[in-house]
Order: sequence, then structure tokens, then C-alpha cells
Amino acid sequence: MKILLIEDSKFQRVANGRALVRAGYDVIHAGDGEEGLRSARENIPDLILLDMMLPKISGLDVLRALKGDALVKHIPVIVLSGLGQGSEAKLLKEGAAAFLMKSDESFANNSLLLIQALQSLLTGTKA
Repeated sequence: MKILLIEDSKFQRVANGRALVRAGYDVIHAGDGEEGLRSARENIPDLILLDMMLPKISGLDVLRALKGDALVKHIPVIVLSGLGQGSEAKLLKEGAAAFLMKSDESFANNSLLLIQALQSLLTGTKA
């Protein structure tokens, strides 16, 4: 399974990328919204992990662009955000498949929450 990780923090990109690779996924990295959109269209990943606070194009605008593009709108997007839970409903309405808080303790601990949410999404169960 091919996953596109759109994250501007090099630390988060590397940590989450390593955890995903250890879990058996192929990972493509993008460091900003513009690169993320281009990579999504070029690589057609199976799933996108999207940070909300991105340079060049915001995460929300990337999500909207992805969901408005016939080529990639079918790809599930998991939003990774440090924003409050109040944003979750809006992002889900915009087309996100799931919402994860970056500040969650499990998220910081070897990306455990990320892997669990990803596996739940792929199997159709609730994380």
C-alpha cells in the first residue's frame, strides 16, 4: 500500500515515515501543500496523511483541492492536526476520512495512534 505523507515538519515526516515503513507501507513524502498536491496527482497513493499547517498551500486548501479533483478524490485522507477538536467536524465535512490530534500522547509515542487509525480505516473498523 502506498501512502503519501504531507507534513512540513521534518521530524514528524521522518518519525511517521519510519513507523509506516516498519508497519509495511510504502511512503512518499511531501514537505508542503504544493508538493503534496503534485505528488498525489503523479503517484496516485492509496491513502494520504495530511498536516493542516503547511507552507505554500494550507492543509485545508489541499484537502479541498484533492476532493475536487476527479483523479484523486477517491483517495482517503487522514488529517493530522494540532488544531482543536472543534475543527474535526469541519474537516470531516470537507471530505477527510479521519482526524488525528498531533498532541495526543499515543501519537508522539512511536506514531502508535497513527498506525492504529490507519489500520482501522483500512479495515473499516472504528479506532
